[in-house]
Amino acid sequence: MIHSLFIINNTGDVFMEKHWKSVVHKSICDYFFETQSKFSSFEDVPPVISTPHHYLINIYRNNLYFVAVVTTEVPPLFVIEFLHRICDTFEDYFTECTESQLKEHYVIVYELLDEMLDNGFPLAVESNVLKELIKPPTFLRTITDTVMGKSTSVSGILPTGQLSNVPWRRTGVKYTNNEAYFDVIEEIDAIIDKSGSTVICEIQGYVDCLIKLSGMPDLTLSFINPRLLDDCSFHPCVRFKRWENERILSFVPPDGHFRLMSYHIGTQNMVAVPVYLRHTILFREGSSGRFDVTIGPKQTMGKAVENVVLEVPFPKSVLNVTLTPSQGKYSFDPVTKLMSWDVGKIDPTKLPNIKGNIILQTGAPIPESNPVCTVMFSISQLAVSGLKVNRLDMYGEKYKPFKGVKYMTKAGKFQVRT
Repeated sequence: MIHSLFIINNTGDVFMEKHWKSVVHKSICDYFFETQSKFSSFEDVPPVISTPHHYLINIYRNNLYFVAVVTTEVPPLFVIEFLHRICDTFEDYFTECTESQLKEHYVIVYELLDEMLDNGFPLAVESNVLKELIKPPTFLRTITDTVMGKSTSVSGILPTGQLSNVPWRRTGVKYTNNEAYFDVIEEIDAIIDKSGSTVICEIQGYVDCLIKLSGMPDLTLSFINPRLLDDCSFHPCVRFKRWENERILSFVPPDGHFRLMSYHIGTQNMVAVPVYLRHTILFREGSSGRFDVTIGPKQTMGKAVENVVLEVPFPKSVLNVTLTPSQGKYSFDPVTKLMSWDVGKIDPTKLPNIKGNIILQTGAPIPESNPVCTVMFSISQLAVSGLKVNRLDMYGEKYKPFKGVKYMTKAGKFQVRT
């Protein structure tokens, strides 16, 4: 299965490596660097790289590459999912998965990797099982470990959940306040053409949970319109047969934070696009051009569009831009030629606009095509697909929990051709 794991930062420094079977020399990463050098964007590096004796399977998260080395053919998605699970675990333990945090908690990182993989095969990957095996770092424990010169984080007791038929939930959970929160988050990936028509529009959605319930509750979650969902993937706690037959999520939940399901809604379902751009970008003979862009809300059910950011990668022949935004601030990087406009919240009565002049290099030919704009935004209390939770029922326990559902729509890769 997985022989080794290398963690590489943006500058190409292999700052952490872990081996489960035989030691694979880190010179294997040269194949990865060679492939990476062919791509301008970090995210464009292919997830599977073939070498004469190994396969390198990688993900890119939080400005770090996680590169797994395998010697035999394995399902790539299995390894990719496991690498994401490692990142999620680090975020759960250290609040963020960054180079500085990993270096600060070197010992716990290696202890976690030892427990998560056994001889190269996934073993304990559930957060609450890991937290019983390896205690999360606290300020007091860090001081104790420094003074004592040894780690006190590893527990000597086998977690109770690991021996039960529901390994994702520990036994004997008790809370004074019993709560269950569900976040339905949807990301829109879209390409809008020059005339404003939708070329492609898809939704990647997921249901994240925070469950603080005593005992061993059995939950059922139903949606008003579950037929919208296709290409779903579930947490192991979900009873898949029941979903197939009744379109109801039935599960014994893990304790704490976890992702219950993720889903995909394709172009065949007529996804509504929540924002639009009115744009005029002209390059004239000589050394100047005109730039005028307005952003407005569209089909947002009256909800506010917030955290709006517009990014425009200008051609290399552009020297500078002098723009005037009606709200927010803009910046222009003369090296990468990227203009970024931080709009903030859109007021439908006074649409945000940015306009001004583009300064081109003297004598440079007019750019052949206009840039592709990338828009980022978020809309609270709206799932743009129309997905709605119908009800949540609990069996197996007597108390009445507090239940809450929150909806959120965000931009994934939202591009507008100009």
